[in-house]
Amino acid sequence: MNKMRKAAGGGAAALLTAALLTACGSAPDDSSDGGDGSTTAASDFLPCIVSDAGGFDDKSFNQLSFEGVQQAADELGTDFKDVESNSENDYAPNIDSLVSEGCDVIVTVGFALAAATKEAAAANPDIKFVLIDDAADGGDDGQTFDGKADQPNIKPLLYDTAQAAFLAGYAAADYSKTGVVGTYGGQPYPTVTIFMDGFKQGVDYYNQENSKDIKVVGWDGKNGSFTGGFEANEKATNTAKQLIDQDADVLLPVGGPIYQGALTAIADSGKDIAMLGVDADLFETDPNTQDVVMTSVLKNMKVSTYEAVMSAESDADNFDFTPYVGTLENDGVGIAPFHNFDGKVNPDLADKLDTIKQGIIDGSIPVNSYLNQ
Repeated sequence: MNKMRKAAGGGAAALLTAALLTACGSAPDDSSDGGDGSTTAASDFLPCIVSDAGGFDDKSFNQLSFEGVQQAADELGTDFKDVESNSENDYAPNIDSLVSEGCDVIVTVGFALAAATKEAAAANPDIKFVLIDDAADGGDDGQTFDGKADQPNIKPLLYDTAQAAFLAGYAAADYSKTGVVGTYGGQPYPTVTIFMDGFKQGVDYYNQENSKDIKVVGWDGKNGSFTGGFEANEKATNTAKQLIDQDADVLLPVGGPIYQGALTAIADSGKDIAMLGVDADLFETDPNTQDVVMTSVLKNMKVSTYEAVMSAESDADNFDFTPYVGTLENDGVGIAPFHNFDGKVNPDLADKLDTIKQGIIDGSIPVNSYLNQ
């Protein structure tokens, strides 16, 4: 079996106080259970994590980040605390609650927490912060990236998912029977549109290399289709339906749970439509997708979060706050196996994707994103 087919990419709550329960989305969790019912002995090192509004069961980046902290805590033999956010109003109070718990490192998941993270980092210079999906420099939307966070005690974890989405876009174009593929997002943030950019570039490259004219609907490189949020609601379903009505037979929903809207739209259409996942391998994290998910664009957040927490403990005095950028070269991003579509895609597709991957790595195939401009 080809290595591209096998590649899978590394991918609550105890009581606090009534006051914190009122102020925060959920109370921090004393999570010392190793997963098998046993508990580990607490050490002096305390890692912590706060989710964005998607929660830790989003089968996506919140869950992967949580699993990374959990793995690190298990290996270190320490407790960890986690707190979920129900809305953006919870971000600052939730981070403050973890500061009050004496956390040594606080992982904040998502660009939406950038402003609150920078504020907390400035007020607590002795605490290490790991901010996922935002460079913490300049604006709070992740668009700027100069390689240095505004606060010296923040380590950004970033992912050039355009590279992996390029591969998925090429695969989608090669698979499409209608000659139309589509993508839509939750909101037009750089961490969302970076997937859509890479997807479109992959389709464009397929057309160039194969003298084809596969059309992309839902994103033209500047404007596109967005649900206005990251909930699995009727808007997510209707947005997917709009793309299906334009004859798209491959869909890339970008924005955590909004893929569930695509599942509903696909089922309602009665058509043979494939879906691409993002962040995690949806085939593994959500078995309900297994009949329709062709592959997933992976952000190996579990591994990078785990490594950041482990380093915060082992190199406490010399922790490297240089931003981490996940790429195809360092396995920070990738694509999942074809799973049930292995026999449906063209037999030479996996080998072709391996060749393209190497071209992206060596620079002979350029992929543009806000992280490399």
